[in-house]
Amino acid sequence: MNRRLPPLVAIRAFEAFSRFGSVRKCAEELAVSHTVISRHIQNLETAVGAKLVRKSGRGLELTREGQRYATQLRRAFDIIADASGDLKQGEDALHVCCMAGLASRRLLARLSELEEALAGRELTLEPTSTRPDFNRNEADAEIVYLEELNLGDELCAELFVRPLIRAVASPAFCNRYDDIQSADDLVHLPLIHERNTQRWSQWLSMAGVTDVPRLRGPRLWHGHLTLEAACMGQGVALVSELLADEKIASGDLVDVLPVPIRLGGYYFIAPTRKWNDQAIVRLRQWLHTVFASTLRNGA
Repeated sequence: MNRRLPPLVAIRAFEAFSRFGSVRKCAEELAVSHTVISRHIQNLETAVGAKLVRKSGRGLELTREGQRYATQLRRAFDIIADASGDLKQGEDALHVCCMAGLASRRLLARLSELEEALAGRELTLEPTSTRPDFNRNEADAEIVYLEELNLGDELCAELFVRPLIRAVASPAFCNRYDDIQSADDLVHLPLIHERNTQRWSQWLSMAGVTDVPRLRGPRLWHGHLTLEAACMGQGVALVSELLADEKIASGDLVDVLPVPIRLGGYYFIAPTRKWNDQAIVRLRQWLHTVFASTLRNGA
């Protein structure tokens, strides 16, 4: 998109004048002569097609249009200042992309532990459903669930947990369909999918269904959304035990057909060039320790 902006040097001069109310003080701040400031303001008026200042005694004052324009410019300058400050504060932060469900249900409660593990290194945790482009420095690392790992030489990956995938539904749903004895009984029930039906097809095959029919049901894209839909009684969802077990323990969900099926795992992935950075190593070790303990304790 082409932006038709007035000269930025003129905008800067006018914004400074609006704060000081004096051409002389404005010139001192910007280290130019007062005639340069006056010329910048005149050029800005020409560019925007509006009178921004008027004579008042021996000086200048803002017109009504100038006051309104100055207020908007200050907001814009504040945004620029905040964005620049964020960059300065975050340049040393470890930027990690993570699946939203895992971030909200497993990492948020352990932020203090995670920060301690990083030994003072700040953390930027970005919940996302898309893979970061490491070639464009969109992240330092990612935590992602994959059923197949296919990486080039520029990336390294480490599996830190391979959870069971549970078929879960609400107690109310299970009361309506109380005759589930085998995986074949699930085929014609309302099933909740993520991006497509492939995961359910694979799970049913591994559970013993010899001829999986064409599956139907809503596609919600995110695992944590399929989990919530199951809690609401909308159908049966396939969810990692890392996300489902708390709900099962609390009685919000029922494991409708307990079978030990694993389809993939959670991987920590980072660029090869950063793989041995101290913060990356610490985070990898922390993930192994925490999730091994989580599954061991059933929490």
